Amino acid sequence: MTTTHTLLPDAVALRHEHASLHVVTDEVTVDVGAAERAVRDLLLALGRDPESEHMAETPGRAAAALVELLTREPFDLTTFPNDEHYDELVLVRDIPFRSLCEHHLLPFHGVAHVGYLPAGRILGLSKLARVVDRFASDFQTQERLTKQVADWLDQHLRPKGVGVVIEAEHLCMTLRGVKKMGSRTLTSALLGLVRDNASSRQEFMALARSTP
Repeated sequence: MTTTHTLLPDAVALRHEHASLHVVTDEVTVDVGAAERAVRDLLLALGRDPESEHMAETPGRAAAALVELLTREPFDLTTFPNDEHYDELVLVRDIPFRSLCEHHLLPFHGVAHVGYLPAGRILGLSKLARVVDRFASDFQTQERLTKQVADWLDQHLRPKGVGVVIEAEHLCMTLRGVKKMGSRTLTSALLGLVRDNASSRQEFMALARSTP
């Protein structure tokens, strides 16, 4: 019997004036059985014996691990009225994440620094981390991940500005190829006043780069 698992891709959020922004998801069905068979075929192609005592369960484990890494958890994008008219930067630093390089299917991992300048609503702080996790749970490039997080917050929160900086180690660069252990890649996406206003841009970048 074929086992399927549902993955949750990009969300569409519905705006409410005095409630949370509820994330509505589309669904993608994954054929876990076919994934297991593909892993088994890959092991055979690499000259390994998937029937050996040590590897008999490997296809199932590998397929389950990929499903876990690619599963996006739905969530409510909780916001609140900005009754105090707070207009300074809100920044959550060092949000851990892991993703999969779409070119080599190897992990890359690191931290994201995500901030915004509030307008009419403020965001529950944990939701900044959930947005990062949402887009990281996919086959990705770091450049796209950075822009997706910034664009999504800009579209659904409608702040005065958004800033995202991501620092990551790519195993496709540290364990293979040039094998530069310890190297990290930095990407940034700045929108609105965080991009256009020099003082806001400088403040965000300084806070994102500062040492705790």
